[in-house]
Amino acid sequence: MTTGIDTVGGSTDSPYALTHLDALESEAVHIFREVAGEFERPVVLFSGGKDSIVMLHLALKAFAPAAVPFSLLHVDTGHNFPEVIEYRDRVVAQHGLRLHVASVQDYIDRGVLRERPDGTRNPLQTLPLTEAIQRHRFDAVFGGGRRDEEKARAKERVFSLRDEFSQWDPRRQRPELWQLYNGRHAPGEHVRVFPCPTGPSWTSGSTSSASGSSCRRSTSPMSGRSSPAAACG
Repeated sequence: MTTGIDTVGGSTDSPYALTHLDALESEAVHIFREVAGEFERPVVLFSGGKDSIVMLHLALKAFAPAAVPFSLLHVDTGHNFPEVIEYRDRVVAQHGLRLHVASVQDYIDRGVLRERPDGTRNPLQTLPLTEAIQRHRFDAVFGGGRRDEEKARAKERVFSLRDEFSQWDPRRQRPELWQLYNGRHAPGEHVRVFPCPTGPSWTSGSTSSASGSSCRRSTSPMSGRSSPAAACG
């Protein structure tokens, strides 16, 4: 599906040669444009974390100088640093984007969800995400999932079909030969789209430095150590 070589287009001395990172970027840009042509109501999952920041940066490059033809969706756990929310809102305003927020805290306040004993809210995001997709009738949802994250991700396609309950059935996934993507889906279904599935190259900081975007260091609440690619703009 993606190139596994360091250069594309011939010798490294060629002015048309692409580095491995350039080839990955080119493929992701192609995927964003393909979704814009195939779907009616796409949305980009955006939390202000490094994966979603890279996705938004690629979307901006894919459609520049025009505006990004997608809105953003943040499933807010309520456990974010204030600086992350400030950054999210600043980026949305800077690029004239439309932001939808599905709040886990709102579901807890209404008694629909209950806090977990371990305090984490990540598993509680599923219901707000599913209902937001249904409410806004999104038919394509960009995610920042990568195949190196866990074994289950290794089976994901770039276009990953979900049923009306947002369930994933590996038997219903389509082959993706020659970068041809099948976005056909029934009413109520949607497709999760993963433009950056190939591994950590996207979020190691090399993407941002190669394309000129700025990154700042952010401190992890778990380890207290800073991460160089945690926030880019």
